Amino acid sequence: MMRIGYGYDSHVFQEGRKLFLGGVYFEGEIGLKGHSDADVLLHAVIDSLLGAAALGDIGSHFPDTDAKWKGADSAKLLAAVVEEIEEAGYKLGNLDATVICERPKLRPKVEAIRARLAELLKVDISRVSVKGKTNEKMDDVGAGKGIVAHAVSLLEETK
Repeated sequence: MMRIGYGYDSHVFQEGRKLFLGGVYFEGEIGLKGHSDADVLLHAVIDSLLGAAALGDIGSHFPDTDAKWKGADSAKLLAAVVEEIEEAGYKLGNLDATVICERPKLRPKVEAIRARLAELLKVDISRVSVKGKTNEKMDDVGAGKGIVAHAVSLLEETK
């Protein structure tokens, strides 16, 4: 059996924070506001995996009301979710993700993001797609106030 999950996340920029997208650090860029490291892409991926396996959402696993997740590395959160998915009898078939922002430009780091995601998801890079888009100056994302990410995961049953 195969199962599809969809994930979405958004965060506004906040001075004084580091920017991580897909587990990759963007040096010299303004970071995102959030309880954890605010990696908007990893959060969308986590929700897509949990949704596909019908295991809740990121907030039910890592609530922002719990001080233990303050400043958490989202790569570690994703690794924990991958373990949970495996224990539930699934493996990732493929991931397709889109990051929407006016800045930074993703193209220079897309391959590094794909490689990091593949590592965290325990799959070959050929199973991971990441696309960067702008919002053509429309709405708050288009005005450069934050970043949005969408992710779709296909899980395959292993048991």
